Amino acid sequence: MILSAYFRLIRAGYVLAREGALSIVQELPPALAPLKFGIWLGRLVERPSVRKTGHVERLNKALNRLGPTYVKFGQTLATRPDVVGPRVANDLAGLQDKMAPFDPALVPGILLAALGPKAAEITELSAPIAAASIAQVHRAKLRPAGGLPKTVAVKVLRPGVETRFMADIESFYAVARLADRFVPSTKRLRPVEVVETLDRSARLELDLRLEAAAISEMAENIKDDEGFVIPSVSWDQVAQNVLTTTWVDGIPIRDHAALDAAGVDRKALASKLLQSFLKHAIRDGFFHADMHPGNLFADPRTGDVIAVDFGIMGRINRKERRFLADILYGFITRNYRLVAERHFDIGYVPKDQSVDDFALAIRSIGEPLHGRTASDISMAKVLGQLFTITDLFSMQTRPELVLLQKSMVLVEGVARALDPDLDIWTVAEPVVGDWLRKEAGPLGRIQDLKDHFETIAEAAGRLPVIAAQAELALADYHAGKMAPRDPLMRGAILVLMAIGGVTLLVALWRLVTL
Repeated sequence: MILSAYFRLIRAGYVLAREGALSIVQELPPALAPLKFGIWLGRLVERPSVRKTGHVERLNKALNRLGPTYVKFGQTLATRPDVVGPRVANDLAGLQDKMAPFDPALVPGILLAALGPKAAEITELSAPIAAASIAQVHRAKLRPAGGLPKTVAVKVLRPGVETRFMADIESFYAVARLADRFVPSTKRLRPVEVVETLDRSARLELDLRLEAAAISEMAENIKDDEGFVIPSVSWDQVAQNVLTTTWVDGIPIRDHAALDAAGVDRKALASKLLQSFLKHAIRDGFFHADMHPGNLFADPRTGDVIAVDFGIMGRINRKERRFLADILYGFITRNYRLVAERHFDIGYVPKDQSVDDFALAIRSIGEPLHGRTASDISMAKVLGQLFTITDLFSMQTRPELVLLQKSMVLVEGVARALDPDLDIWTVAEPVVGDWLRKEAGPLGRIQDLKDHFETIAEAAGRLPVIAAQAELALADYHAGKMAPRDPLMRGAILVLMAIGGVTLLVALWRLVTL
């Protein structure tokens, strides 16, 4: 299994190098300097056409050949022309929903096997409307017994995609293990844990019942919101490899000419997109984690954002949401001390580092961003600076935040494409500031009290068990089952008796010091 992963890794490296993927890398941050020789070596096998013209138009096909996980990576790069260049980004845009579909003749049989008799209610199945790395979508009519017919979108997983995805992930594990072993400077990035996060995400994406549940949960979260629309689920036509939702009409968000022709305000659309994402992440802790342009549309009548494809969702807890909000607000208000302190609080930066020095380093990144539009900011240089700083301060990667970081890259890329003059900080402030003000107010304090009371209740619930264990230990001691001269055992009994009281006292102290 491991050996085959390494063979796949070698093949992937060769295919990507041959099609010019390594030519995208202009310069490496210091932490990845050991890879410089490997990149030079890999470029020796590039096609002559790539060397001559600098074009990597075949990269799209190369990623398709390598499998769905590599396609996902390409989709992320497609939103960052500032990082990979406009030509490469334009070529990779075809990975988002323009991949070759699988044979449509297979779909009726798949539906029947998955849905049983309920498959008969799906009629007028169209040719594939969109095809991506995991699944393809068909338009159809749903004619439920005793109900009115309606137009629906039927999403069907590609046959055999689970096997290919798992093979790709195993190759990613191979890369992570190699990096962990042979490139010491990457250890702090926790490559294996990052791949574990992506692995879990991939497994969830391959079960469309979970996607249906994600749509349902997000619908509850945003029911009172404006500007962001999602489809609803037809639960009778849902299975592990089939998802049926209401059909939504809209203009693809990347079709700027069509948006302009329909009179859609692209600046307002970019603001709605960014603010909606921040609401979902900071307010709800549950967000769409695959918001590439192929999954986003605009309603020409209202100018609202329409999102589809909820296979990859992100979830962060209240502590992480507060961290994200404080970081963004610190940059918005130029409070770099706050940004630095939050990195220490959440464990990003080891305690033996200097808060003041880290705040100074953050200032060196934040100050040049203010007063600049998105078109004036080179995200490639910003990311390079961040990487250098993380290396300097021995920052640790937080795997649970990987999806959030990736999603923010996607959303920012789409928003700046819609509005090159977008001022990210100005757009973000209403969402971030309102949430922080709420957290600092009575409602936030009530939530803090609730969290601490839950801690106390949990500690109190453990007290009877701890007391019973201590009582049994004392009974054994008095019965002579333990040697009285055994100081270690006597000490253990005393510690056991004290655990319950100390735990409760700590919880009460946290409550009092709110």
